[in-house]
Amino acid sequence: MRILIVRHAEPDYVHDSLTEKGRLEAELLGHRLQRIPAKAYYVSPLGRARETAEYTLRLVNREAETLPWLAEFRGRIPDASRPWGHRPPWDFRTKVWYDHEKLFDREHWTEDPLVSGGNVAEIWEETKQGVDSLLATHGYVREGCIYRCENNTDDTLVLFCHFGIGMAVMAYLTGLPVVPLWQSHLFLPSSVTTLITQECVKGEVEFRCLCAGDVSHLFEKPELISLAGLFPECCNGVESTDPARWPSLPEKPALG
Repeated sequence: MRILIVRHAEPDYVHDSLTEKGRLEAELLGHRLQRIPAKAYYVSPLGRARETAEYTLRLVNREAETLPWLAEFRGRIPDASRPWGHRPPWDFRTKVWYDHEKLFDREHWTEDPLVSGGNVAEIWEETKQGVDSLLATHGYVREGCIYRCENNTDDTLVLFCHFGIGMAVMAYLTGLPVVPLWQSHLFLPSSVTTLITQECVKGEVEFRCLCAGDVSHLFEKPELISLAGLFPECCNGVESTDPARWPSLPEKPALG
């Protein structure tokens, strides 16, 4: 089995939709995904993911099932320094999180003081249950660190979602601690991450990441990648992952 984790295209977070550039990214993404036969499509209930998925679904004349738990990872940490009083459990500076050894523990990371006190543990459990429930409908039942499956296939499942939840799904399926992934990796807008099963022992299925955050479909036009989600490569005086807030954009894309 293959699982494609697709992050929504460049977002307009204010309106929970896509920017004009994001719609072009979603169109190019659709041309890519229509060439990949998929058994099923799943989508987050949020507008920016649904709009991204529409371009692909129209091309393949299919519908996607909405999974509430695929909404962006909703775990939040109390943070009085922020106007809304909370923050997500990522985008810490390295010097803040790196010495917290428990954050590297895939089983007990939610107990670390840096990410506790809110609903992070609750949403993490919801995420794990959501993944296991989805795979169970396709005949894969989790048993410890593996999945039992009587008839493993090369079917493809496509999940249209978001950076935070997408990274959480990948971490759970590959057995990696999620916080270091959140902190050190990024799924760029419209990117495709491919997880593939390996079945070395009949009926025992493991997942490996074949490719993470691929945006090669944008080079077909070519279209510059969106930097939404990245902090500035070189300090520009604004600590934000929203390029719209930067004084100016880089002269060249970060990739390509």
